Amino acid sequence: MTGGIFTLKIALLMVATVQTAPPADVQPAPADDSLPPPAERAPVDEPDLSSPEAIVAATGSRSAENAVRQAGDAFGTSIGREVSGLYNRDRVRGFSPVVAGNVRIDGLYFDPVVTPSSRLVRATTIRVGPSALGSPFPAPTGVVDLGFRRPGREAAASVLIGYNSWHTPSAEIDASLPVSSTLSLGVGAGMVLENGFNATRDHSFEGAFSAQWQPSAAFTILPFLNVRETLIDDHGPLMVPTGDFLPPRLPRRQFFGPWWVRGGDTEAIGGVLADWTIAEGWLLRVGLFRSQRAVTGQFANVIRISSPDGTGQQRATADPPLFFASTSGEARLTRRFADGPRTHQIHVAVRGRKAYRRFGGSDVLDLGQVNVLTVATDVPPPVLDLGPQQDDDVSQWTGGIAYEGRWDEIGELSVGVQKSDYQKRIGFPGALTATDATPWLYNLTAAVQLGGGITVYGGAVTGLEESGVAPTAAANRNEALPAIQTRQFDAGVRMPLFGDMRMVAGVFQVTKPYFNLDANNRFDVLGDVINRGVEASIAGPITPELSLVAGASLLWPRVTGDAVARGLVGRQPVGAIGQRFELAGDWRPGFADGLSLDMRVSHRSPEIATVNNLVSVPVRTIVDLGGRYRFKLAGNEAVLRVQASNLFSQQGYELRGAGAYTVLPGRVTQAYLTVDF
Repeated sequence: MTGGIFTLKIALLMVATVQTAPPADVQPAPADDSLPPPAERAPVDEPDLSSPEAIVAATGSRSAENAVRQAGDAFGTSIGREVSGLYNRDRVRGFSPVVAGNVRIDGLYFDPVVTPSSRLVRATTIRVGPSALGSPFPAPTGVVDLGFRRPGREAAASVLIGYNSWHTPSAEIDASLPVSSTLSLGVGAGMVLENGFNATRDHSFEGAFSAQWQPSAAFTILPFLNVRETLIDDHGPLMVPTGDFLPPRLPRRQFFGPWWVRGGDTEAIGGVLADWTIAEGWLLRVGLFRSQRAVTGQFANVIRISSPDGTGQQRATADPPLFFASTSGEARLTRRFADGPRTHQIHVAVRGRKAYRRFGGSDVLDLGQVNVLTVATDVPPPVLDLGPQQDDDVSQWTGGIAYEGRWDEIGELSVGVQKSDYQKRIGFPGALTATDATPWLYNLTAAVQLGGGITVYGGAVTGLEESGVAPTAAANRNEALPAIQTRQFDAGVRMPLFGDMRMVAGVFQVTKPYFNLDANNRFDVLGDVINRGVEASIAGPITPELSLVAGASLLWPRVTGDAVARGLVGRQPVGAIGQRFELAGDWRPGFADGLSLDMRVSHRSPEIATVNNLVSVPVRTIVDLGGRYRFKLAGNEAVLRVQASNLFSQQGYELRGAGAYTVLPGRVTQAYLTVDF
C-alpha cells in the first residue's frame, strides 16, 4: 500500500489512455446516465462509464467483451473472461501489485484478502507508466484498478454457459433491475465445477448483489456484497527438489496424493461506494470495504524430491481453521477549478485499514517415500494433532493532500508528500511482537507535450507496501510479512503511429527489500532487490478489421546485500524473467459477418527458480488460438466463443516459490455461449 497522511500533487497535462471504439452494434449501457454530468465530476480516478470498457462489460452487453479491441495499451487489461497485455495483477515490472496492496475499486483504496469477482467487476486495468499519471496516490509497484459493474436504469441481463476439454462446466448470470427512477438493483450468480490440469477439483458457487441509488444528479450511493463458497478444493502436489535440479514432469491429468488432501473456504467482500457533488467544483468520494476468507480445511501437499528420477518424501501439512479479514477504505474531497487553459485540482484524502489473520497450529504428516512418476498409494485419513494458533493484527491510517494542474497542449507536473502510520502485532496471545513505521513519502511526476501528439513523461515515487505472506513451502507458512518501504523511477514517451495506433516506451527502476527462503527455510529479508528495465507497448486498430496489442519487457534485476557478498544468495531474485514478449490480434474478416478470429503469442526467457540462481525454469513460448461468432438468438445479441489455450501443449513448469514447482498446464479447449437480454 502507498501510505500517506498528506499527498500534494501539481499537474499540467494528463496523458489520456487511448481506447479503441466499441463495436458499432454495441449500444451505450444505461448505467452511463446514472452519474453526475461530466462537468460536475473530477476526471482523475473517477469511474468513467462512457469508456468502451464500461459499455462493453456492462450487464446486457457482455456478448461484446473483447480485451484486445478494448485495451488502451499492452500493459494489462481484462474484461470479463477476456485478457490481454504484458502484465497482470500478479506480475508488474517483476513484482505483484496485489501482494504490495496496490488495489483500487473505481480509484479508491482497497486492501484485499479476496477481490470481487466479475459479477461485480466489469474490467481490470494495470496502471503503470503514462496510464498511472494523474492518480492522486501513485504506487511504486503499479496499481490494479478494478472497475465496478454498476446497475443501469433499464432492465438488462447477460447469461453465459461454458464447458472445456477437461470437463469443467461453468455458468454465469448477471441482471440489472430498475426499481424506480432513482434506484436500480444488480444481481449475479456463478458456478464452476473445475477439473484441473492435475486432476484436482475446485467446485465453487457464488452470488452477488448491488444497489445504486441516485436521488439527484449530485449524489450516488452503491452498496454491494459478493460471496463465494468453495465446497471442494483438492490440493495438488508441490514438488520441491532438495538439490540443484528440476523435478521430472508429472504426467498431466493425474492427481498425486491421498484423496483427503483437500479443503474448502468461504470468501466474502462487501462495501459501499458513494459520490457526492457538494457544490459546483466540489466532489466527495467515499469507499468502505470489508474483505474476508474463512478456511475450513487446508493442506499443503509437498513432495521433497531427492533424485532427478522422481524419488522423494511426501508430506502433508494440515492447518486448523484459518481466518483472514481486512476492513479498508478511503474518503477523498476534491476541489476543481479552471483558469483559462489551465485546470487545477486539490485533493484531501484519508485512507485506512484494519487487518487480522489467524494462522499456524499446523500438523506435519509424513506420508513416506514416493516416486512422482508412479501412481500414488492411497493412505487413510490421519488423526490430526493441531497446535495453538498465532494472531496477526495490522492497523494503518493514511491520508493526503494533492494538487494537480493541467495546461492544455503544454504538459503536466505533479508533486506529492505523504505520511503513514503503520502498526503490526504478531505472535501467540500474550507474547506479541510489535512492528511500527511512520515514514514520510513523496512523489514527483512530469509530462510534456512536444507536438504531433508526442508526450514525454517521467517521475519518482516512494511507498509503504505490503510484502505478502510466507509461501506454502516455508517454515513460517501463512505468516503475513511486515510492510516495506519501496521506491520507483520511470520515464518514457507516448506517441501516435498511424490511424488510432499508439505506442508507449519507457524505462524504470523499482527498489524494495528482497524476501525469500533463508538457510532455516524461513521466508525473510535477504537483502534488497533492484529491478531495472525497459517496457514498450503498441496497441490499437491497424485496419477496421484488424486490432493489435503488442508488448515487450526487458528486465535486469539485481539483489544486493551482505548475503550476496558472502555467496549465500544469488545476484538475481527468484522469479526473475529477463525478457517477456506478448502479441495478440483480433481479425474480423469482411467476407464473414459476425465472425472474428484471434491469436495470442506469449514468449518469455528462463525464470530464476532458486535462491542460489543455479536452477532456472526453461524458456517457453505459448500460443492461444480462438474465434467468436456473433449472431442473434431469439432476437437477442449472442456470441459463441471457442478458444484453445497452449495450442501446441508446451511442456514445462510453473514456479510456485523458491525451488517449488507444479506442472505447466497442457492444451485445453473451452467453449462458451453468452446471450444478452
